Amino acid sequence: MSQVGPIGKLGHWTATHFKAVAIGWLVLAIGLGALAPKVEHALSGAGWEASGSESVKARELIDKNFQGMSSYGLMVVVHGKQGAAFDRTLAEARDALAASPAVTTVARPVVSQDGQTAVLQAGAARNANDMVRAADDLKGELHGLSANGVDVNLTGASGMWSDFNEANKTAMMKSELISWPVTLGILVLAFGSLVAAGLPLMLTILGLVASAGSLYLGTQVMDISIWAMNFALMFALALGIDYALFVVMRFRGAFFGSKLTAEEATAVTMDTAGKAVLFSGLTVLISLSAVMLVPSPAFRSMALGIMLSVIFILAATLTLLPAVLAKLGPRVDKLSLPWVHSGEHRSPRFAAWGERLWRKPYGYAAVSVALLVALSIPVFSLDTGMPSIKVVQSSDGSRPGY
Repeated sequence: MSQVGPIGKLGHWTATHFKAVAIGWLVLAIGLGALAPKVEHALSGAGWEASGSESVKARELIDKNFQGMSSYGLMVVVHGKQGAAFDRTLAEARDALAASPAVTTVARPVVSQDGQTAVLQAGAARNANDMVRAADDLKGELHGLSANGVDVNLTGASGMWSDFNEANKTAMMKSELISWPVTLGILVLAFGSLVAAGLPLMLTILGLVASAGSLYLGTQVMDISIWAMNFALMFALALGIDYALFVVMRFRGAFFGSKLTAEEATAVTMDTAGKAVLFSGLTVLISLSAVMLVPSPAFRSMALGIMLSVIFILAATLTLLPAVLAKLGPRVDKLSLPWVHSGEHRSPRFAAWGERLWRKPYGYAAVSVALLVALSIPVFSLDTGMPSIKVVQSSDGSRPGY
């Protein structure tokens, strides 16, 4: 085996110490995995604000001097025909708000001129994130008061973010149920065997579980938005596939058709592909560290979720993956597709495409640059904005209330 650098030596060490590496990752996965189920309830629901801005300072002053009657105070809309049922429902909604420990006081209801709509405003006794959690607890009880043609809906900023987070969580779970089987099918086609296709899933699951557990620990010292989990999931899957594909393909090329042992092939693989993976991961981490400077909890949480997933996926790719590859050896091609065979894994078509590019590099480069410039032109007319009530489904209580 030729001389390898530090990353190659690390790969060789993990390849020859499979049991130690596997136990280490098993302990980490169990330790952080036990905390992962708690993260969903620990993550905060608000965060769309500029920390230290005038608007935040104004909200704090209102909360302090006007019994919490700021933007994150709870607002309940009671709507229906005027009469005994309307008055009774309004009184019950007022009592439900007053009984909540997250409420300082409930103002007298404001009733419309036709007497068919009333608005109850309750002061916030807690911060914005905790008021969203209070909305989670109250909206079901309040909506349950709807009867006899009278509707009760919790709305306002807290109600909106409560409904949005619930819809977001539901959509995320649904998308995962749909995407994982599709992803597995694509992985089998890309890797050519079920065993090899399982390796990126191993990285993804480990990265996701470890990230979720770490996020829960983070919520014990600071507020972290629910967006952190969304982006951690997204990048754990993307990087797990990307890094595993790169390393596994390189391992196949180094192992099959050569006289190297599985451990030696692993060292060669990590000395080349491992370096590229490490550089890629560090580049992502450095670029995301700049986002942590943005004075917005939501944006910082997004960056934190991505960074945690990158750290764990990168660590698993540099340690656990080479150990597993060395342990598998030729069995990495087990349960392969009919047209896949063991041997050097090369693509004549991609090789021909590479040769074609090198024959006329300037021409292809000019076409590529022109295409990229054309695709970037719409950026100059990009119109951005903050999330509004429109991000909530029309069937959720906060939107009709609004």
